[in-house]
Amino acid sequence: MDGIDSQLRHLQRMRVRALVSSIVTAAGLVACNRGPSPLPLAGTLRAHLNAERFGPVTSSYGLPMGVRDALEELFGGPSLDMADPGAEFEGTGAAAGPRLPTRRLVAAGCSIDHCLVYYERGGSARTWRVALFHWTPAETRFEWGGAAPGGLQGLEDVRRAVASGKITSPDKAW
Repeated sequence: MDGIDSQLRHLQRMRVRALVSSIVTAAGLVACNRGPSPLPLAGTLRAHLNAERFGPVTSSYGLPMGVRDALEELFGGPSLDMADPGAEFEGTGAAAGPRLPTRRLVAAGCSIDHCLVYYERGGSARTWRVALFHWTPAETRFEWGGAAPGGLQGLEDVRRAVASGKITSPDKAW
């Protein structure tokens, strides 16, 4: 009986964690959809990010599985829907044919506990977004993000934009 009780308690804790993670993600999305105001990064998180060593990630499939899953959830779709850097996507005016992804990865990097993802979103007007995830092999959660300036060239430019407060609430969908 102790084994069954232990398993039931474990399942209950996992359900509570999943619920809390969903609430935190939803709160982050609400906070990020208020309008084009700057999104300040908390001082402790800003200092932590400035000190972190991010390893570059050069393709969407190079992101940790938990981050890819969190991006799918953020995008609200059944798949990642993101082209790799330099690949065609729905924002490039590509010829008609197979459906192309609506987003394209521009720069990304992961540290021991965070992943920073900068991408462009196609549509009638191209936009750029940055998303920061707290990541460990056991758990991933959306931590912060918003609309970013276009034309950032690599991870260090993205990090500087984040640190300088140039990220604003996204005006449209992720």
